[in-house]
Amino acid sequence: MLASPRMNSSALGIVLGMAIGLRHAFEPDHLSAVSTLVPDTRRPLHGALLGAWWGLGHTISLVVVGVILTLIGATLPERASVAFELVVAAMLLLLGARAIVKGLRGEATHTHVDARRSGLRPLAVGLIHGLAGSGALTALVFAELPGTGPRIIYMVLFGIGSILGMAIASGVAGASLQLVRSHQSRRAIGLASGVLSVGVGLFWGIPLLS
Repeated sequence: MLASPRMNSSALGIVLGMAIGLRHAFEPDHLSAVSTLVPDTRRPLHGALLGAWWGLGHTISLVVVGVILTLIGATLPERASVAFELVVAAMLLLLGARAIVKGLRGEATHTHVDARRSGLRPLAVGLIHGLAGSGALTALVFAELPGTGPRIIYMVLFGIGSILGMAIASGVAGASLQLVRSHQSRRAIGLASGVLSVGVGLFWGIPLLS
C-alpha cells in the first residue's frame, strides 16, 4: 500500500525538524549568550557539555510549552511572546555585563567551576531562550503539519537538533580557547563576548519596547 502524499510530506517535515533545530542553535542570540559562558570551561569537552546543557534547557521549555499549546489547539498570545523575548534580551544584557566585569577584573582565564554550577547556569539560560522561541515554533508546526502526533515529534526532534548544534558550537569554542595562552588575549576575548552579548540584547530588546 502506497503512502499518501500527505503522509510523505509529514514524515519529511518531521525529519527536517532535527536539521532545522541544528541550524537554530547557531542563531546570533544563542551564540552570544553561550559565548559569555564558554570562558568558564577548562577543556573542549566541558565546552561541548555546556552547550548540551543549554540545548537541554532550550528543548525542555520549547517542548513543554509547545505540547501544551498543541494539545489545546492554540498559539502563544502575542503579548506573552513579546514578554518572553524581553526576558531573553534582559538576560543577554546581564550575561554580557557579567562577562565584561570578569574581563575588566582579569578573571577571563581557566577558572575552576564545579560540575553542578557549570551545568545549571547554561541550563537556566537555555530554558529562558526556549520560552522565547516556543510561540514561533508552535505556529510553524501548526501551519506545516497535520495532527497532534507529528507536531509533537517535530518539536522533540527540533530540540534534539538544537542540543547537538549548540554542543558542537560551544565545543569548537572551547577547543579554540585552548590555543590561546596569553592572559591578555583571554581577557580580550571575555570582554569581546560581553560586548557582543550586550549589543545583541539591545538590538533585540529596544524594538520590542516600542
